Amino acid sequence: MKNILVTGGAGFIGSNFILFLLRKHPLINIVNIDKLTYAGELSNLKEVEGYKNYTFVKGDICDRLLIENLFKEYNFSGVIHFAAESHVDNSIKSPNEFINTNVLGTFNLLDVAKNHWMTSPNEFKKNHLESRFLHISTDEVYGTLGEEGLFTEQTPYAPNSPYSASKASSDFIARSYFHTYGLNVVTTNCSNNYGPKQHDEKLIPTIIRKALKGDNIPIYGDGKNIRDWLYVEDHCKGIDLAFNNGMAGETYNIGGKNERNNLYIANTICEILDNVLPKSTSYKTQISFVKDRPGHDYRYAIDASKIESELGWKAQENFETGIRKTIDWYIKKYQG
Repeated sequence: MKNILVTGGAGFIGSNFILFLLRKHPLINIVNIDKLTYAGELSNLKEVEGYKNYTFVKGDICDRLLIENLFKEYNFSGVIHFAAESHVDNSIKSPNEFINTNVLGTFNLLDVAKNHWMTSPNEFKKNHLESRFLHISTDEVYGTLGEEGLFTEQTPYAPNSPYSASKASSDFIARSYFHTYGLNVVTTNCSNNYGPKQHDEKLIPTIIRKALKGDNIPIYGDGKNIRDWLYVEDHCKGIDLAFNNGMAGETYNIGGKNERNNLYIANTICEILDNVLPKSTSYKTQISFVKDRPGHDYRYAIDASKIESELGWKAQENFETGIRKTIDWYIKKYQG
């Protein structure tokens, strides 16, 4: 049975991916390492607790010895690397955590994988000829867009926050391990994910939670910042394709082609709640504008044509269908 290491699998995307992977590939064994910081919750993994081919390890990817021991014990033939500090606001307040986890942690994983799988540059051990490292990254490494244009895999990096700078650094380290050592590395850069199990502090869960509690719904600036929204299950399908079918050394952008500004997101959620859980006044009256975030990127949008044409990926959800599923899930969470 193939042993795969998933890092950060108690987080939002990682936990969705582990369930997806176990259902689609029942003959692989998954070891999930997660530090269980504020963003990682074991409750996200309740659905996989009964799987015999799933193991959870509480640990930090910055702990080199732990990573080495896990490779020795399980002889991994694949790494799918989600673990990252990822909230921009937190990176502005405490950038050191982002540098440690996103840069040093990624280096540890790459270096241990190289040493375990390879004897020298471009020389793999016989039982690791197909072993692969998939690095999950973000579209934020590309910086910001104006009214026009899309991020492609050739877009120059221009990170604008400590978070995106730390992810850009990790992308470059992954790239270097392919070009210098020949390590079988694939990188994916995704747009904003949404769906079940996202941490409460993120935009969409915040809007839903505040609306249901009757609190003000905070929107940065004028609410016109635009993101390309990707339903988490569509992202999981793209990761699976990139891991199994992607070309070594290549990068694949995964985006939902669902550009929406933050005010539209808030209004749409409020309109759905007005229908599903009506009250005397519209939830829209709770929308309030707050001081903008420092260095707030205006617009992100991804050109996903490479993964679509080369690997056959296609987003199944548009924003309007995905947000209904998402709201239903959070209503159950917040209202019991």
